[in-house]
Amino acid sequence: MTKQESFKKRVRARMTKTGERYNAARRALLAEAKNRPAHWVSEPEMSDDAVRSATGHGWDDWVKILDAWGGRTAGHPAIAAHVHEELGVDAWWSQGVTVGYERITGLRLPHQMSDGTFTANVTRTIHGSATTLRTMLDDDASRSDLFGDTHSEARSRPGVKAPRFAIGPGVATISVTAKKPSKGSTDERMVVSVQHQLLPTFDDVEEWKFFWAEWISALDESGSA
Repeated sequence: MTKQESFKKRVRARMTKTGERYNAARRALLAEAKNRPAHWVSEPEMSDDAVRSATGHGWDDWVKILDAWGGRTAGHPAIAAHVHEELGVDAWWSQGVTVGYERITGLRLPHQMSDGTFTANVTRTIHGSATTLRTMLDDDASRSDLFGDTHSEARSRPGVKAPRFAIGPGVATISVTAKKPSKGSTDERMVVSVQHQLLPTFDDVEEWKFFWAEWISALDESGSA
């Protein structure tokens, strides 16, 4: 895949996430790239201000501290333990610092887990009955209708709060939560969240984020749920 094709995929993924038009999404991504420090491979999830407020150091400081300690070859568990036990950062922020450091230095790509696999997350609020959708997900025949040509296999017992399914190259956890209707409204709405784990490559993330966003939109438009 060329760099231009990869960038277009990122633009489309942002459009799906934010609802922006193509040119607006493209300008936003170009601005992010322009503002990123030259030595950063990718952006950490948390802002510089947030990490500085919580830990006393900004991202450039953390890169220098952990590089001097040997963080580039230490591995995720050792880095997190060092930040927590030796540098006095609480457990939650020590994980955040570690992941941010790994992203900045290229040790971990965006959406990449500590085991090397990737996770795609999509959440949407749509019209429909949460109870009906949950029932369809638990039933093999109904779920086959929901996914069409895309094969799925249950990996959790019926009735669990967030069922898991083997689908594509990974495992997807689907959470469905009913939303309280606004005053005077009889419309049923629900929040559908999908976490697709164990994806083997970074490119799979954008492909499956697009798949799940389209799948949820289709549920909303068809009223099948």
